[in-house]
Amino acid sequence: MKFIIKHEIRGRMRIHMAQSRMTCRQADMLLYYIQSLEEVTEARVYERTGDAVIVFSGDRENIIKAVKVFDYDKVTVPDGYLEHSGRALNAEYREKLIMKVFFRIIRKLFLPWQLRAAFAAFRSIGYIARGISCLAKGKLKVEVLDATAIGVSLIRRDFSTAGSVMFLLTIGELLEEWTHKKSVGDLARSMSLNVSRVWRKEGGERVLVPSSHIKEEDLVVVHMGNVIPFDGTVTEGDAMINQASLTGEPLSVHKEAGGYVYAGTAVEEGEITIQVKAVSGSTRYEKIVTMIEESEKLKSKAESRAENLADRLVLYTFAGMGAIWVLTGNVTKALAVLMVDFSCALKLAMPIAVLSAIKEANEQDITVKGGKYMEAVAKGDVIVFDKTGTLTEARPVVKKVEAFRDSSEDELLRIAACLEEHFPHSMAKAVVNEAKARGLDHEEMHSKVNYIVAHGISSYIGEERVVIGSHHFVFEDEGCEIAPGYEERFEKLPDEYSHLYLAIDNTLAAVICIEDPLREEAPEVVRALKEAGFKETVMMTGDSERTAAAVAARVGVDTYYSEVLPEDKAGFIKKKREEGHTVIMIGDGINDSPALSAANAGIAISEGAEIAREIADITISADDLERILVLRRLSRLLMNRIRKNYRMIVGINAALIALGVGGVIQPSMSALLHNMSTLCISMENMTGLLK
Repeated sequence: MKFIIKHEIRGRMRIHMAQSRMTCRQADMLLYYIQSLEEVTEARVYERTGDAVIVFSGDRENIIKAVKVFDYDKVTVPDGYLEHSGRALNAEYREKLIMKVFFRIIRKLFLPWQLRAAFAAFRSIGYIARGISCLAKGKLKVEVLDATAIGVSLIRRDFSTAGSVMFLLTIGELLEEWTHKKSVGDLARSMSLNVSRVWRKEGGERVLVPSSHIKEEDLVVVHMGNVIPFDGTVTEGDAMINQASLTGEPLSVHKEAGGYVYAGTAVEEGEITIQVKAVSGSTRYEKIVTMIEESEKLKSKAESRAENLADRLVLYTFAGMGAIWVLTGNVTKALAVLMVDFSCALKLAMPIAVLSAIKEANEQDITVKGGKYMEAVAKGDVIVFDKTGTLTEARPVVKKVEAFRDSSEDELLRIAACLEEHFPHSMAKAVVNEAKARGLDHEEMHSKVNYIVAHGISSYIGEERVVIGSHHFVFEDEGCEIAPGYEERFEKLPDEYSHLYLAIDNTLAAVICIEDPLREEAPEVVRALKEAGFKETVMMTGDSERTAAAVAARVGVDTYYSEVLPEDKAGFIKKKREEGHTVIMIGDGINDSPALSAANAGIAISEGAEIAREIADITISADDLERILVLRRLSRLLMNRIRKNYRMIVGINAALIALGVGGVIQPSMSALLHNMSTLCISMENMTGLLK
């Protein structure tokens, strides 16, 4: 495509595209294309001027050649990128602001004062009606303040002040609405992680297809540990569905043929086939926008306090106005109090501060589902870690297979892999990967597999019952025994490995020794968390006492618990909360789901089970525990910003009231400065917290 270089310095150029007009859609396509170039580090596209600013490293000629071959018709962008870019929203509100100001100037310059007065009286009807409606409901809110200020100005025949107040209120509302929508949109875009591919059932076969190809009435198979991508009716199978992301309740619900399931919920146990009933409106972007805008449970206590305080202050504003009127007899000075209300800034600035912090967290590979959870992380004093996949690398490998019957290691590993290949756990993946590495064919050779969360798996191969899982599951729950003559070998199993036990017909057949390396940064992170204010660090694992003790000593946690079940983890957290502690839980597996739900804030780490990421309040996508320290710091900075907001809002508005009462500024100027200060505080809240 043709373009000219308008300005250039080393590593940066501004170009102008040779086209008459650039639409928002074209600007987004060009931006996506430029940002995808390897040498480009930053880019901006301005649709109004048709310009693009490109910051790059490397050879400028490569950039020029790439832009030359650019063609709108040949650029493929991800689903939802153009629809939810936010550019059209900004253009819409810019246009609204320009038109409001333009018509205001036209009225002031060309309409006689009589028509301006009539227009002001007509416009006041809406404001006064809202104020009366508020009073009729027994509520004393900011709408009553606005209606009173406008009404008093009209009664005094001060149509200019009434018009100015309504104009400033309109501009303020428009800017507030724009700021809030932009914050929500930016956050939703950064959090939007669509389920990219799903299993579609076609004539008895299962085909992996992009989710964008799914239509209503299609059949989609959802496996255990995965998130349900669309609303639909269950046609086959039965499963326990965790609906915490929808209802907030941690207990799973049983669904079978004929039951209805919702997008965003997760299959905790079992497998189902659903007939899709709703495709539109079920994307992650749209669901996240709804979650942010409508879910009251995600508000932090600080936000709720701000809203309650804002409503209570309206009464004091009226009291102040009345007092000034009685003491001075000056209506103008009394109006100065009405023009400045604390509630506007409190209700806008606090949510924007939280949304901005959540967006900044996302830029650090941390997804937070609400301000409530950032506040919990800031206040947290007890932190609980799962071991496998959290403190360890989540990339375990099989180091050896100890046979406890007259069978080859490969045959026993083949049986284990056949069972484990169905389940999304890091230990299961280690077994399957080792079987593949040895070239072992482990096609389906068993009957239906039963999975008991955090315990193990049971099935039948021919007439033989096979179980695989933890020591507790195999020896205590299933009552399996060690064959005579193998006791000494069992006692000499190496402590440095985790052990997976395989039993056939109630007799131990093999112990698979798995090494799960400790995360390199884990000891330093645990130490830093103690310095950051956590009074107790805890590790909980289903592993044996010997393995747990070894890992706990290396990591440096205060307390550890071994051979625990999912309900044990959740029970521990509930007990700590009842004692008055704020508990943060960090895990990655299906068995961590109850504990993640029970904590004040549940954090899912890295590449864990999809259900854990969906249920968790916070997800860290970076494979790095140091993100927890970043989250703690960011959360505390957010709480500091909120406290600073209180001081600024009260200070600035109190000063404006004093200036108005003192006759230094007029009511219309008070309203202007009040709205400008609210906007400035809101804009400051949109800036980054981390240096």
